[in-house]
Amino acid sequence: MLYSVIKNSYQDSINLMLLTNEVNALEGVNQGQVMMATDANKTMMKTAGLYTDEVEAAGPNEMAIVIDANDESIIDEVLTTVDQFLEDLSSKSEKSTYEEVDNWADALETLPDANLAVISIPGEYAADEIERGLNNGLNVFSFSDNVSLEDEIRLKKKAHEKGLLLMGPDCGTGVISGVPIAFTNVTTPGNIGIVGASGTGIQEAATIINELGGGLVHAIGTGGRDLHEEVGAITMLDAIAALDEHDPTDVILVISKPPAESVRNKVLQTLQSISKPVVAIFLGEKPTEHVGNVALAYTLEEAARMAVDLANGEEIKANYAQPLDFDVDTILPEGKTLKGLYSGGTLANEAATLIADALDLGGIQSEHGYILNTKGFQVMDLGDDIYTQGKPHPMIDPEVRVNKLKEVMQDETTGVVLIDVVLGYGSHSDMAGALAPSIKTALEEAKAAGRDFYVIGSIVGTPQDPQDYQATLNTLEEAGVIVAPSNEQAVRYALKLMGKEVVFPDKQFVAYTGEKVALETVSESTHDLFNTAPRVINIGLKSFTEPILEFGGQALQFTWRPRAGGNKKLIRILNELENRKEEIDEANKKVVQRLINSQPILTDVRPAYELIPELDTDKKIILHAGPPIKWENMTGPMQGSCVGAMLFEGWAENESDAMSQLENGEVEFIPCHHVGAVGPMGGITTNNFPMLLVENQADESEEGSRGMCIMNEGIGEVLRFGAYSEAVVNRLKWMRDVLGPVLGKAIRSLENGININVIIARAIGMGDEFHQRNIAASLVFLKEITPSIIALEDVDAKEKEEVIQFLADTDQFFLNIAMAAGKAIVEYARKIKEGTIVTTMARNGENFGVRIAETGDTWYTAPVNTPDGLYFTGYSAEDANKDIGDSAITETIGLGGMAMIAAPGVTRFIGLSGLDDARRISEEMEKITVANNSTWAIPNWDFKGSVVGIDIRKVVETGITPIINTGMAHKKAGVGQVGAGTVRASLGSFEAALIGYAKAVGINVD
Repeated sequence: MLYSVIKNSYQDSINLMLLTNEVNALEGVNQGQVMMATDANKTMMKTAGLYTDEVEAAGPNEMAIVIDANDESIIDEVLTTVDQFLEDLSSKSEKSTYEEVDNWADALETLPDANLAVISIPGEYAADEIERGLNNGLNVFSFSDNVSLEDEIRLKKKAHEKGLLLMGPDCGTGVISGVPIAFTNVTTPGNIGIVGASGTGIQEAATIINELGGGLVHAIGTGGRDLHEEVGAITMLDAIAALDEHDPTDVILVISKPPAESVRNKVLQTLQSISKPVVAIFLGEKPTEHVGNVALAYTLEEAARMAVDLANGEEIKANYAQPLDFDVDTILPEGKTLKGLYSGGTLANEAATLIADALDLGGIQSEHGYILNTKGFQVMDLGDDIYTQGKPHPMIDPEVRVNKLKEVMQDETTGVVLIDVVLGYGSHSDMAGALAPSIKTALEEAKAAGRDFYVIGSIVGTPQDPQDYQATLNTLEEAGVIVAPSNEQAVRYALKLMGKEVVFPDKQFVAYTGEKVALETVSESTHDLFNTAPRVINIGLKSFTEPILEFGGQALQFTWRPRAGGNKKLIRILNELENRKEEIDEANKKVVQRLINSQPILTDVRPAYELIPELDTDKKIILHAGPPIKWENMTGPMQGSCVGAMLFEGWAENESDAMSQLENGEVEFIPCHHVGAVGPMGGITTNNFPMLLVENQADESEEGSRGMCIMNEGIGEVLRFGAYSEAVVNRLKWMRDVLGPVLGKAIRSLENGININVIIARAIGMGDEFHQRNIAASLVFLKEITPSIIALEDVDAKEKEEVIQFLADTDQFFLNIAMAAGKAIVEYARKIKEGTIVTTMARNGENFGVRIAETGDTWYTAPVNTPDGLYFTGYSAEDANKDIGDSAITETIGLGGMAMIAAPGVTRFIGLSGLDDARRISEEMEKITVANNSTWAIPNWDFKGSVVGIDIRKVVETGITPIINTGMAHKKAGVGQVGAGTVRASLGSFEAALIGYAKAVGINVD
């Protein structure tokens, strides 16, 4: 079994089904499947015997390609085919004339007066998106099927209560104010309004109406289950009431698959209560009279003809049966049967009804994909779920029908095969051409075998459809198909070959003697939908967008992918949190305001033991980066840093002694974050490390908010990357004895300290993002502090010179100041213990950890990722340690990778190339944050403020994780830095935080 998994390449299911067909057509492929790795699709892959451990590990937003082939080299050709297919899709997308968004907020902002959501996504996710559409005040057209009956009932009731229409689920066709929705033919505008619990039924009636010179104003699809007992025709009744009030509608045509009797009677009672003439067809019934103001039809053609007469102001005729323009020379011998291979369920129902009636076969069954399956006579709805699991609808892809044609040919009793060819938007561009070779072969084989065999079909279409109607007709006839003007006549042709006729009795009107009912109140929203061109948010299939625009509607494309990676538990939580959105947003606003309004001031540099009580002890205590971790789980760089710190403190005589003590548990470990501090890379901090102190003057409480961080050692062989040579330790001692005291004295000599916001505001306009690039800020700091250093009277001139030179040489010096400031900022924000804003992100080489406002000190962790970037000469990705350090505090407050647009040069670390890529990254980060910090305006971004307030709801929903700029350490202790790049925060941390938040606010997460 050959496999490949393509990450972050979500495509809708129909595209991938068509791609699967292309892959399976490759020589050397026995069987293949290309699917998004959702749980439902994984189940299908298992059933097909196409499953691997790699597919099991893949997520719903990853494309899984599994191939059964004898030659492993075929995978290269498969991947080339996949790449070309995706490239072609991308090219089509680039040529599109419509706007695209990828989330609800942007959709509603871009098209604020939208009144309709069209949804065509995998059914397992459709109910949630339908509900979101309704919650946003939109009518909904759901092409998606496989929505549970329970969800359909609940959502239709909700729509009704809100004064909205829910068309569907499993609604294939619609016309709103003459604008086609989904699978729709191009018809002439007119004065007939259709309400149909079917798709191809509407299309068949609409195209016949068009041929007769009539036209539609609306066609409201309801979905196939609307007239079920449990649903109660909610959508149909609301639509009928709306059409009755709609002035341009003169005639109402109601089309239904076989309904529940009680619901059918309820609909009929409503139709008797409206002011306009009505034609109704309840498939499966053979009415013998018309009742009241409702003309009752037996077939779709009859219904269409009656509607046109009424629309023209003419009276209903007694009989609409058309003479058949078809001569039969020889009747098929006894024992021959009919087989119907339909892409349309309604057409299949009509065919089954006529066949069962004429041949006295009893009622139709509608079981397991068969509408009729009696005595060898079969009518199949090939659009039924049983045939389309993992495959496109047969109106799009001929494969299922071609295979079924071969199958029924093997049954020697088969005398006639009935087919439909449906044209219009959404359908195959040349279905006749796709079916013709198989049909021609089947007829030739039958003739060669001396068998009586016919293929009879009808075309559902108009000359205005995007496919060429006349060419379709010619192709079918050239292949040997007998083409009838309608499905009804095609079935009658077939029955005539068997010596049978369909009898159409004359019908007259009789008075309605039942009670009438009050119609449903038509809401302002429905009135707007029926009286204006639709304004559509199209969620799913892009092919549905262009026709809306072409015919005068407004539309934007919502390029959808599963929320929360398709995780049903997380989706349930997100749905519940949406019900509390206002409350959560208000809490988040308070937290974010503290992040924005903070006033971090650098006030001192002191030995760690003077600032952190936990270190003012004789115990051997080491602070480390990230969430809690045990010595044995630390990676090489962190362990190396611990060794270096022990040598620096004099706790160990040498490396061996240090390792012995560490391994024997003689040292206590505490996360920096637990004591108000942060530390770069390994984060290792002990008693005598000089620490930068930043105080947040926005916090006027007695205890205040502050943050501390050790100072930057420079680059090269340094402790923070795990190096612990004599040179490293000697530099630390110099920092303890000279750098720290001198800077401390200089800063304390300043009456108001050093305002960090001001430095950031200046340097962000000079190309810094304050994680990977700090040269501008470091120089601004040097400018601010140098006069104070020079002015110190009790410090040796040589020491002053050394300090100033060190600061001038250390491009990244400001990073540690920014980290201390970040800690002071989040400590102030963390005092608001409400909401879903991230207040800490940190890594320890084993796990990535986040903390959120609501749950305070609780860590939520997941395995950490490995950075990706550029390596120093002699090193590669194999040498890189997993992500490590507290420096992600900069991203937590909206700097670093979150502000990539400020420093486009940093993008080159990950193989990107500048401003456009930097803008794209920052715009992506904007999707998971809630505000912009105007204090830190970015010139490259039209002076928009850096993003701030990472919201775990947005991270989990979109699957977009914060991007973090970072250095890369060698995975072996003592080697040091090997490169620089970026890393993505671990999604699992945010998912765990979302669950933790839900539990904290009383939501049942199970």
